[in-house]
Amino acid sequence: MRYVAQKGDTTLKIANRFGITLNALYIANPQLERGEYIYPGQLIEIPQNYINQYVVQPGDTLHLIGEKFGITVSELTKANPHFNGKNKIYSGQIIFIPRPIKKGIVQTNHEYGYKDMVADLIALKKKYPFLHYEEIGNSVMGKTIYAIRLGKGDKMIFYSADWHANEYLTAPLLMKFVEDYAKHYEQKRTLNGYDINYLFNNVTIWLVPMVNPDGVELVQEGITPDHPYYQSVLKINNGSRDFREWTANIRGVDLNHQWPADWENVNARSPQVPSPSKYGGYRPLTEPEVRAIYNFTKGNDFSMVIPFHSQGREIFWGFKGLEPKESVKIVNRFAVLTGYIPVRNAYNGAGFKDWFIQEFRRPGFTVEVGKGLNPLSISKFSMIYRNNLSLLLEAPLLISHK
Repeated sequence: MRYVAQKGDTTLKIANRFGITLNALYIANPQLERGEYIYPGQLIEIPQNYINQYVVQPGDTLHLIGEKFGITVSELTKANPHFNGKNKIYSGQIIFIPRPIKKGIVQTNHEYGYKDMVADLIALKKKYPFLHYEEIGNSVMGKTIYAIRLGKGDKMIFYSADWHANEYLTAPLLMKFVEDYAKHYEQKRTLNGYDINYLFNNVTIWLVPMVNPDGVELVQEGITPDHPYYQSVLKINNGSRDFREWTANIRGVDLNHQWPADWENVNARSPQVPSPSKYGGYRPLTEPEVRAIYNFTKGNDFSMVIPFHSQGREIFWGFKGLEPKESVKIVNRFAVLTGYIPVRNAYNGAGFKDWFIQEFRRPGFTVEVGKGLNPLSISKFSMIYRNNLSLLLEAPLLISHK
């Protein structure tokens, strides 16, 4: 079977969709180079011996077939691109049945992108009506930046992720946490030993899973000539179409070097023009993604912020001695929960955590999950989630400010 690649596809996503191994996909497609991007319209051969085929019976509908095999209509249409959007089937027609792989809504076995997050937000809200999410701003390219709320307590804490484009393993960390939290609250069960009902009623957790959606899309999918920033992005990347080292937003501005907290000193030793990483802009707070987080933070009474990054298995917790005394006690507890190493000061200022500490004199922590070369392997996700679940659950219980 030949599959026509769609926008947002990666080799891992295609392999998962058809229930085959990534290695089998590469063997069937010798034209593909490991680590290279695939692009919309590209023909991908799916090994026939891995595909389940089904002959449509009289009275069948896609919904009925999906129920029969435990898959969604969307999964069926993705596996059968010859439907051409009409989704019409007829008796005797042979269709392909992808292997059902879903356990829950948030899937963490592939590169988790912006479209995945938006679809999951809609599905989670439908399944758990008590969940709330809202738009807090937009990226350079107009993608909505979403904030999710868990709970209704007076204490407020703020988690964020995907600040850096090639650190996209942090978004599913927060999204999986949202799903597990909601499921256990609905079922009135503890999660990892923590009383979710107590948390829900006493603490409000806000989460922004994807601060930098344009950058994440670039790293995961590459770029084609029809992209509005095609020429400028290639110039910034020195003509290379390999974006695995890209951390910035689509304009080449590092969103965690954009904050008015010793920005001048950090900027003086950083790139002075748009760059794949570490360029802080011509002044603080120029980028729409940063302004969205800035306004959201200023508009809420957060007791603590925790931006998640990768990698290093470290927790940065100080800024120029402005952090409150309770920060050391909290970070030492985080170290016990995660096995990560506390580091009082990061190498640079101008980060979100630095600004929050300076502005509010409240605890802020940058958690660097996992270890290795960014982007971290998807295979590391389960361990990263296990290492950080207790931190995500216990952090709200450690704050004293209301």
